[in-house]
Parts: sequence; structure tokens; C-alpha cells
Amino acid sequence: MSVQSLHSCILLVVAASQAAGLEVEGAGKGASPQQRRTREAILAATKQLIAAGETPSINEVAEAAEVSRRTVYMHFSSLDHLLIDATSGLLSERTVEPALDPEIVGDDPFDRVDALARALVNVAPDTLPLGRRLLRLTVEAPASPGTTRRGYRRISWIERAIENLRPQLNAEQFQRLVAGLAVVLGWESMIVLRDICGLDPAEEERVMRWAAAALVADITREALSTPRKWTEAKTSRG
Repeated sequence: MSVQSLHSCILLVVAASQAAGLEVEGAGKGASPQQRRTREAILAATKQLIAAGETPSINEVAEAAEVSRRTVYMHFSSLDHLLIDATSGLLSERTVEPALDPEIVGDDPFDRVDALARALVNVAPDTLPLGRRLLRLTVEAPASPGTTRRGYRRISWIERAIENLRPQLNAEQFQRLVAGLAVVLGWESMIVLRDICGLDPAEEERVMRWAAAALVADITREALSTPRKWTEAKTSRG
């Protein structure tokens, strides 16, 4: 595949992610810490029930998480949405979490982002079918104020992968990099690369790793050419 074709695919990924309503927690308003903790409690309870071999109802999840049914529905539009999200989490966390372990992949942000991209592609055979269903369930569903429809797990992984860049970047640069990586690392990008660009899994992995590395390299060059104190002062002045 030519460089021009690769760039075309990335542009399609960006457009498709915007059209699908990709929400980037941490790069915008996002959820409050309390809302994130509540969502995590709901998911943890759901995962525990699924791991026990059950197909829980909203009432059972609410009881296990010690929240109301209304609170569950504030974070998840339906029972299907919740069960798919929890199941995909169980599947992906087993592959992605080790890829972010400093003892395995080290501390270099380029290596960590590359390891995250490879892990997401490796788990795609199990999680992408669920991702397609989750997109259908959430793309038009209204999100409650302060919550995100999907992608929160991805944002957490990306922030951990690039954590060591924080001293080099100002707050706007860090969040912009998180947002950019969220576009090229995830279900939306995989769907575009497979369905529109017609790439096989090996080519898909190559494009995702290349795009992610390019974003990290670009923001690093920007940070080196722009003194951090000056850019932070400019940002604070608006």
C-alpha cells in the first residue's frame, strides 16, 4: 500500500469516528471522578456476575453495585449495552493490561503506544464483533450529562501509555495527543481500515502502529520547538 493510500485511510478513520460520535473522556469535559467510579462499580459488578456464569438483569446489577436502576441507565442505554461493554472489557483487559506493564514493555512512550496498538489488534477477533454491536447501540443513543457513550476504557489505556510524556507536554498538548490516539486506536479505526480500505489484519496493524507513532512523534517535535512555560501562559490567557 502506498503512503498516499495510508494517509487516505487515516482521513477516513477520522471522518468515520466523528460521524460515529466518538467521545473522548479526558480530552473534553468528560465524566467527573465520582461518575467514573460509579461506572466502574457497575461494570465490576456486571463482570463478576458474568464470570459466575450468569446473564444478569438490570435489577441484579444495580443490587450488586449498590446503585439504583436509574443510575445504571444513566451510564448504559440498555441491558445489551451494559452486557456487551462488560464482556468486551473482560476479553480485552486480559490482553491489553499486560501490554501496559512497565516490567514487560518498559517506560518509553513510543514502545508503550506501539504495544497498545498491537494488543488491540491481537484481541480484535474476540472484541471487534462486540464493538460493532456496541457502536450500533450507542451511536444514536443520547448520553447523560457528564458521561460518555463508549471509549472510556480506551482513554484510560492511552493515558497510561503516554504518561511519561506529561513532563514534556503542556496540558493542551497532552489531551490533544490522547484525542488523536483515541481516533486511530480502537474499533472505529479498525472498521474503517477493514470495511472501507479493505485491509487485511496485518496491514491494519501496520497502519494503526504507523499512525499512532506519527502522532507521538509529531507532538514530541512540537513540544521541543515550543517552550512549555510560554505555551501554558498563552493557553491560560486564551
